[in-house]
Amino acid sequence: MPTKRTTKTAKAAHAQQTTGQETTVAKSPASSKGKYYYACGKRKTSIAQVKMYKGGGAITINEREVSEYLPVKNLVGTLKSPLTLTGTSKSFDITVKVFGGGISSQAEAIRHGITKALIAYDPLNKSTLKKAGLLTRDSRVKERKKFGLKRARKGPQFSKR
Repeated sequence: MPTKRTTKTAKAAHAQQTTGQETTVAKSPASSKGKYYYACGKRKTSIAQVKMYKGGGAITINEREVSEYLPVKNLVGTLKSPLTLTGTSKSFDITVKVFGGGISSQAEAIRHGITKALIAYDPLNKSTLKKAGLLTRDSRVKERKKFGLKRARKGPQFSKR
């Protein structure tokens, strides 16, 4: 008996047949703002989806301004570091969808996404960003709790008597 394989397009076609609604699938990166450069950045459990448009330097995170979303100015500097290194801080409008983790982890995930999007825009930026250490994903995550211990490495107090 052959196995039935379904894909997203097959499911969309089936939904179109059953409901009679039209579905449109965008094959090129186009939106209301025009052409953009896309990248996905990650850090710990945070995932940031970054879209860079030609523009004046506005940064929007989860449909909020960057200063409103990240109240700590240090994190805003962290987020903008790849733009200042390449000298393109006023060249792009950036839209970000980010979820998971805390605000520090999210800021570093956004920085990673912006770095990858800058390389998609101009591959000559790769050497500058690589030397600064912005291209490498910081893969450190919390260590899991082990059986018989209180946390990942902390054991129960030993009693001699």
